[in-house]
Amino acid sequence: MNLLRTGLALLLALASTSAASLGVVQTEGGLVQGQNIPVGLMRSVEVFKGVPFAAKPGLFQKPRPHPGWSGILKATKFAPRCLQVNIVQTQTFGSEDCLHLNIWVPHGKKVSSNLPVMIWFYGGGFMVGGSMGPNFLNNYLYSGQELSKRGDVIVVSAGYRVGVLGFLSTGDPSLPGNYGLWDQQAAIAWVHRNIRSFGGDPSNITIFGESAGGASVSFQILSPHTKGLVRRAISQSGVALCPWAFRSNPRDVAEQVAEKVGCPTDHTMADCLRSMDTGNLTMAAPKILQGNPDKPGVMNLQLTPVVDGDFLPDHPSKLFHNAAEVDFLLGVNNMDGHLFTSQDIPSLRSKTQDTPIEDLRRLLGAYTRGKGPAALDLAFSEYTSDWGSSPSQDTIKKTAVNIGTDFIFLVPIQTAVYLHAATATSGRTFSYLLSEPSLMAGPGKPYHDWVGSDHADDLQFVFGKPFTTPKAYADKHRALSAHMMAYWTNFARTGDPNVGPSAVPVTWPQMDHFSQQYLNISSNMNEPSTSQKMRLRFVKLWTRDIPSLP
Repeated sequence: MNLLRTGLALLLALASTSAASLGVVQTEGGLVQGQNIPVGLMRSVEVFKGVPFAAKPGLFQKPRPHPGWSGILKATKFAPRCLQVNIVQTQTFGSEDCLHLNIWVPHGKKVSSNLPVMIWFYGGGFMVGGSMGPNFLNNYLYSGQELSKRGDVIVVSAGYRVGVLGFLSTGDPSLPGNYGLWDQQAAIAWVHRNIRSFGGDPSNITIFGESAGGASVSFQILSPHTKGLVRRAISQSGVALCPWAFRSNPRDVAEQVAEKVGCPTDHTMADCLRSMDTGNLTMAAPKILQGNPDKPGVMNLQLTPVVDGDFLPDHPSKLFHNAAEVDFLLGVNNMDGHLFTSQDIPSLRSKTQDTPIEDLRRLLGAYTRGKGPAALDLAFSEYTSDWGSSPSQDTIKKTAVNIGTDFIFLVPIQTAVYLHAATATSGRTFSYLLSEPSLMAGPGKPYHDWVGSDHADDLQFVFGKPFTTPKAYADKHRALSAHMMAYWTNFARTGDPNVGPSAVPVTWPQMDHFSQQYLNISSNMNEPSTSQKMRLRFVKLWTRDIPSLP
């Protein structure tokens, strides 16, 4: 045993001495030095944590260039998250000085050069979130190490302002909003200018994100300000067209916040808000209420991107021409709505309590409110058309999850798939559905055994958690994680998830208007894993039939 330990120690020592290292790197702000982590024989990943990409932002102002530093910045600790409320909205944590990024660079015997670059934006409903250090206990979900090592890509994660400080808007030039999107754009521009020093190719940048991060990716490629900086994009479970991701009348939320902090709501409101304490402003965000199907929780996300005439000159649906040359890979988890719908209808989670059919009608009523009773009746009849005379509780509960998944995620994401494919010139479109059963589902577990991929279930596989924490996963989960990392990094390298150094199990067809093909991603992939016209009947219901009602 001691001999084995000595041998392993010797191998690691050999690996760390033989693997290349960038050492001290020159950036526009000054010199930075990261930490070299051995990941195998002659292989390492060099990590730079907490590198500033902009100065501490002014309140309700666009990000400004960082003034720089003297000496060598030891980039070995994560910076704090951006100032935000905690998950139960009782207190704040984080910092205003939060515009930092983290960089993972893989090396072999030689220092890497000209590598594809992937920039990650976290989710959190534009209210919370961060990619700086552990997300839960000691588990760092967004570590780029595994993805960087396996895909031979540089992974970057960046901070951006959230909540009131990131997305409050008066709906006019006095306080236009979208500060969090400007932060993201500043991070992309910094990477574009500096990544060559880290061995990256500035002409091959992919941005990727999940939920509000996926919507952020979508907003970035739709904005004229990001044009030319980004070559490819990946949106997981979120696009700019999602009903929770965009607000057309932000003024009322600004007035609510103003009243909470003691500001007037007249023409002096913006000036008064700018003079307020940032902690008090952060706490003044509208509360996210749950447990009522008449007022679904996602409809309470009120601090989001808006049309500001600058970053977003028009409604997102009218800006797809700006993404015409961007390769776009996007998709949804097959039960993305489970997390949210089971908050709105708590009986859905219960294995002993029945879910009343009336609760489904109430949820649909909230989603169709703008079109009245005729829309509710149409939607209800469509979702219950194959129920028969006495539907089981599993059928009723699954239908509720489908309603939430379609409205919150799947339909707007499929709409973005069609719009990108229709508008693209050189940009390619790839669509997916993740349908791996939830790790929380089954006997003795909290979820019903029929629950598929819930919201955020994709994250663990994209970031290689089944490899970094192997005891929590089975071999099939490692297979799925390897598939997703291969598709994602091949796409970042070539614009085609099938083409690159990483082997994939099934050819992923490009989406076009004729075949409307997509990839069904799971741990058990074979040729039938490609399908067509994802839930087209329900896409038409929400995008054509309901809107056409008087």
